[in-house]
Amino acid sequence: MRAEFLFRWLHVFFGIVWLGHLYFFNFVNLPVQAALDADAKKAVNPQLMPRALWWFRWGAMVTFLSGLVLFGLIYMRTPGVGWGPNAIFQGGEGLSDRARWILWGMLFGTIMWFNVWVLIWPAQKKLLSGAVTGELADALRRRAGLASRVNTYLSGPLLIGMLGANHAGMGFSYPRLIGLSLAALAVVKVSYVHSLFVGKSV
Repeated sequence: MRAEFLFRWLHVFFGIVWLGHLYFFNFVNLPVQAALDADAKKAVNPQLMPRALWWFRWGAMVTFLSGLVLFGLIYMRTPGVGWGPNAIFQGGEGLSDRARWILWGMLFGTIMWFNVWVLIWPAQKKLLSGAVTGELADALRRRAGLASRVNTYLSGPLLIGMLGANHAGMGFSYPRLIGLSLAALAVVKVSYVHSLFVGKSV
């Protein structure tokens, strides 16, 4: 289906944009910002952060919306019949394994989208505009930083759910979901630790 291919392409492309910027902020920018003095931040951040945050938040939005459209086209439509849960979504015993994988991926993705648009971006907008200063600014930074870190960790289980639907080659089970998610979280944790040291020597 042409529409399905178009929205799948948009979903993958903007998903790369979104997660790429998420990893940039947490694995690259975070340690760099910690090493910059106040004058360097004043010179660098007004040029860097508005551009990066624009791609970050709109990458999240397009990924989220195209994913909803894809879910409708793939799981809630039967060609030649109409709209409603189809055989891919449910079987004789309830939800299919494919639907269970994708629904968990969608849950993680929705939480991440919420964090971007409700917690991270509003805080960053106030910080970049200078609308808040002092202790309030510090509190906003901590809130945005925590939401960003949560999103980075959730990206591991998110990808397990998204890829598991078609590519895991195994049925769905909660022990399997938990085990694979823990493995993904471990990869993110190692990446965080590695980000503190990489680049210090060539």
